Amino acid sequence: MEDILQLNQDNWPECAKTSFPALLRLTQVNNIFIQIIKECVESFGLQSADFNLLTCLRRNPAPHVLSPTDLYQSMLFSSGGLTKVLTRLQKMELIERIDNPEDKRSKLVILSGKGKALVEDIMPVLHQKERRMVEALSDEDLKSLDELMQRIMQSMNSGSQIYPTRIQFSDMA
Repeated sequence: MEDILQLNQDNWPECAKTSFPALLRLTQVNNIFIQIIKECVESFGLQSADFNLLTCLRRNPAPHVLSPTDLYQSMLFSSGGLTKVLTRLQKMELIERIDNPEDKRSKLVILSGKGKALVEDIMPVLHQKERRMVEALSDEDLKSLDELMQRIMQSMNSGSQIYPTRIQFSDMA
């Protein structure tokens, strides 16, 4: 990153004057974090989209059930992508599809016991990797960083352009 910033300064000073190095570093940290998640969940035999869906179900109240529409809205990927992920997770017995008592034409998605156990096994491993990423920061630094990120998100969503507030992984299907 420092090389990129220096090259800009040396060879494109007008760009360097108006750029925001913190945002470039944030992008780099984000890319590394996504790669860490990807490698972590792949070591458990999942894809990032699989893990995203399982965690979406798990964070909802027991019995961890959502409609495909609710999943689609909270996961921010195409219904075609959602169908592929649901099919894959159902074959792995990590989710079940059950009748929707409110709409006989649709099925609800429920986190299976096996899926719940798997996502609960993955999360501590992922949190350990996250702690490693931020170990150079104090608790106060982390609190400040969180506050700054919240302010950036509020600022981004204060105008006419509204940005997504949910996480979207680039390799959803």
